[in-house]
Amino acid sequence: MIGETYARPMAPDALETRMRDRVADLAALVEAEMASVLEDVCQSKPMRDGAMYAALGGGKRLRPALTLMCAAACGGDTQAALPGAAAIELVHAFSLVHDDLPCMDDDDLRRGRPTLHVHAGESAALLAGDAMLNAAYWTLARRVPDATMSARLTLELAEASARMIDGQTLDTLGGFDPAVSSDADRLRVIHEWKTGALLRAACRMGALSATASEDELAAITAYADAVGLMFQIVDDLIDVEQSTEQAGKRTGKDAEAGKLTFPGVLGVDASRSEVAKLLDASLAAVDPLGPRGEELADLARVLAARTR
Repeated sequence: MIGETYARPMAPDALETRMRDRVADLAALVEAEMASVLEDVCQSKPMRDGAMYAALGGGKRLRPALTLMCAAACGGDTQAALPGAAAIELVHAFSLVHDDLPCMDDDDLRRGRPTLHVHAGESAALLAGDAMLNAAYWTLARRVPDATMSARLTLELAEASARMIDGQTLDTLGGFDPAVSSDADRLRVIHEWKTGALLRAACRMGALSATASEDELAAITAYADAVGLMFQIVDDLIDVEQSTEQAGKRTGKDAEAGKLTFPGVLGVDASRSEVAKLLDASLAAVDPLGPRGEELADLARVLAARTR
């Protein structure tokens, strides 16, 4: 059962193993849903093959796991939250495929294997990304039976996707509001949009699927905002501290490209202090949820300490 309570405290290694297994169980549910969606949506074989390669090629599955965990934390049901979880991961997979293209970040490794444009060509990658974005909204339109809920989840995902693309645009092309002048402020805006917006939507879509109360939705949103920024800072630290083999993707590339990162702007020690503050904020956010929030709290602890 999602959200089951358990004895605490737990040793860090045991906690990491438990949460890794938990996320893997949730990922299996979401991957089955995504595979089913892509079979229905992608009628041409090249499109279907490309989308399947990108969407089902491993990965942390953090966003859909958060959708299902947040639904549970608000007293909801796995099945009701599953379309939202699949939709959020399809948007995430689309964004990775397009980010990896030569005209963007030009990455040749993703999740420990060749990126889609290396595997199947740039045209196939571009079209597969388009297909996955379309499939996300198809999922919410066709697999959420309540029309009002479908519309609310669709709006949540659309707004988050727009901010994610805004963040990628600022990171790639610039164009900041003149009022956002310092590197630290610009970095925070990029990360709150590029990474944080989709994580926030993942959490909120789970809560919305569970018909959460206003207080529950506020708690989940505060948790998501803290975890989303913390996740990206840890990602920046991994990029400067871990090997390509450990991370499963090429590291050191942000510094090479001259991109703003937390270690680059604040330094490694200050970045780690920021991670600790955001972890505290995430734990405080879900404390009002009581025992149902314990799984989210433990996931935050594991995310703060991750090395890949």
